[in-house]
Amino acid sequence: MKLLIDVIGWSGSGFLILAYGLTLVENNKYVSYSKYLNLFGALLIAINCYYYNAIPSFVSNLIWSVMATLTIYKTKRRAGYFMKAKLKV
Repeated sequence: MKLLIDVIGWSGSGFLILAYGLTLVENNKYVSYSKYLNLFGALLIAINCYYYNAIPSFVSNLIWSVMATLTIYKTKRRAGYFMKAKLKV
């Protein structure tokens, strides 16, 4: 179990680093991926922190994932994604 939690934590760290790297790329078509990488990276690190009882880091990563979720929602809302979904029903 410990090995699985360690792999989850390292994967989350990798996702966050990759997300940051994508924001530095001059081609903006990859920026949308960074939002999802931020979300999943923060959640994976939060799982790792919870397992190791690192509560301050756990809370920080939960807040990070909430911010990423709100950013994704705001982006989808701005693009009219939710209105298009209602029209299809």
